[in-house]
Amino acid sequence: MKSYVQFTIEASPFNLEILSSYLWQLEIKGLLENESNVVVYSSKKISNEIESKMTELVNEKYINTFKVIEDSVENKNWNEEWEKKINIVEVTDKIVIKPSFKEYDSKPDQIIITIDPKMSFGTGDHATTRMAVKLLDKYLSNEENIIDVGSGTGILSIAAVKLGAKKVIGIDNDEWCLINANENVLKNNDEDKIEIRHAELHDVKENEFDFIIANINKNVLKEIANQINTKLSYGGKLILTGLLIEDEEDILKSYSFSGLNFLEKLIEDEWIALYFNKSN
Repeated sequence: MKSYVQFTIEASPFNLEILSSYLWQLEIKGLLENESNVVVYSSKKISNEIESKMTELVNEKYINTFKVIEDSVENKNWNEEWEKKINIVEVTDKIVIKPSFKEYDSKPDQIIITIDPKMSFGTGDHATTRMAVKLLDKYLSNEENIIDVGSGTGILSIAAVKLGAKKVIGIDNDEWCLINANENVLKNNDEDKIEIRHAELHDVKENEFDFIIANINKNVLKEIANQINTKLSYGGKLILTGLLIEDEEDILKSYSFSGLNFLEKLIEDEWIALYFNKSN
């Protein structure tokens, strides 16, 4: 039986979405996301490539330290291993996120969102996704135009439509996310209201969004702060997450625009989500 090289990667601080995004850029056969590490499988030794990517994360100040453990494993059913990691998530009594291959007995008036994440981040298992959905549920009004920045699997775009959004543009700079998010949009029958683009925020020509959601990371959120503020309409709403508790001060400084009001913070584990609105 063919063997694969297994790399278990730990990092501090541990930011699952950043690690996965960088590691999928390598020539790998599979990736398993765990609570405290990421396990990568390759058909050949890629120790140097992994070290290079992790060093890049250190240099860009996404992480402080990392550790890579190499081992050899026999071939396995990657789809089966992946499916074991995907759970049904009851975000609230009203909103449930589930993969297509698991059954769920829904209750009356529940919103069921079907997500098969594949190579993209956003299953509902992560605290940042859950908090963003909770804030959408609380603050989203019907018929609002939304942009979902760093859309990943499309989960927040889909949640926004299920909660009453008029139109959502989801953008991500990862081509895999474009493919996966469009698959999930079709699974949820929301293709008439959601447009997924392989783009960054500066590529988006539209302005005056009623609601902006950005679940990324501190460094990127700081870099695009001016763009977000420009694209948010007066009276508009903003959710920022993908943030650790210690990121709050930096983010609030970066988003201290005149008229942009910080109104609420959610905390789950070591993660936070921040909610703002923009007054005239």
